[in-house]
Amino acid sequence: MPFKETTAVDETVRFVAEYLSRKVSMSALCRRFGISRQWGYELIRRYKAEGVAGLQPRSRAPIRPGRSMPSSVAEDIIALRRKEPTWGPKKLKKTLEIENPQVKWPACSTMGDLLCREGLVVTRRRRRHAIPISRPFAPIVAPNDLWCIDFKGWFRTGDGERCDPLTLSDADSRFLLVCRAVEPTTQGVDQETDKAFHEYGLPTTMRSDNGGPFAGTGAGGLSRLSVKWIKLGIRLERIDLGSPEQNGRHERMHGTLKAETARPPAASLDEQQMSFDHFRHKYNHVRPHEALDLDTPASRYQPSTRAYPGRLLEPDYDASHATRRVRTNGEIKWGGDFIFVSEVLVGEPVGVAETESGDWIVRFFDYDLGLIDRRTRKLRPFAAPRPGGVPRTRERNRNSVNDVSGS
Repeated sequence: MPFKETTAVDETVRFVAEYLSRKVSMSALCRRFGISRQWGYELIRRYKAEGVAGLQPRSRAPIRPGRSMPSSVAEDIIALRRKEPTWGPKKLKKTLEIENPQVKWPACSTMGDLLCREGLVVTRRRRRHAIPISRPFAPIVAPNDLWCIDFKGWFRTGDGERCDPLTLSDADSRFLLVCRAVEPTTQGVDQETDKAFHEYGLPTTMRSDNGGPFAGTGAGGLSRLSVKWIKLGIRLERIDLGSPEQNGRHERMHGTLKAETARPPAASLDEQQMSFDHFRHKYNHVRPHEALDLDTPASRYQPSTRAYPGRLLEPDYDASHATRRVRTNGEIKWGGDFIFVSEVLVGEPVGVAETESGDWIVRFFDYDLGLIDRRTRKLRPFAAPRPGGVPRTRERNRNSVNDVSGS
């Protein structure tokens, strides 16, 4: 004989019938049917209120789903996303709250689910990130403590013209100071940075990579442009070779710049610059920034109190240094010999001081350029300073300078 099949409704009806017979207690009855006392009393309540119909299975879906939203709210979110396709839920929510504060906007996670359902989110492969490393750069606590400069990778506009976007930003506020297509030369960059210095004042530090025209391959890694910045009283910081993450704030801005202005490029260089100008205004004044608690960079940035000087600084070396001016061929005269230092320092005074080893260290302001070997009478140049500490040789020389005895 086959087993009898029962349904949940049949078992529920049997439970209620045995309860009404009063032959067993509620506790024992619930144990027999394998349910909790709370559920047992709920079934009796439903039966008394609705009869047998109250014992039918019910939907467990909430009467009003927690993540549901009025259609008008969803339409506004979708419309703003289509207008700003690179903005995420946090930026969308912040902007909508500013524009319509009377509306109760849903949570960012709910907005994200809506964007996914509408096909407005492009899934990206998850990348493995490197373990963060400490960087002995100067601390950033206020606007103008550090400006970051770089060229966004070049591309061609629709008419075939080459476009090299120069970008300059304030690290603390993320304010984009410059975004302009210029020639990647000393003159091209100098014109734009000079405009920024006159308009916003001078930063304390300038961080760049090791490429030209920001840096050079000669002594101390200096270029004509960086020499001028030093004479303006700006400290230089260079990232390690192949380490763009050390300028991560600026590189992250480059990603947004590329997505919003160069995909696809404009038809001409003039139209591309108009796109850069529009992006810069929106990036500074409209687009909420997550690193700023969804404030805009313009709301955080203040111009520097260090105005552009009337004349460039001249280095002042102490008594332990002898001063030599670099000749037109990049050489200095030392101990009766002509020693090549750097062509980018032509006309500039450098300081020379003797070390404990008997060699001579050559400096421009407080930047070490190289060592004059006492035997070969040639300069062994130092590379550009790197984050991660001062090499032992340079540290030893810096701490062991004696009075200069040669001339």
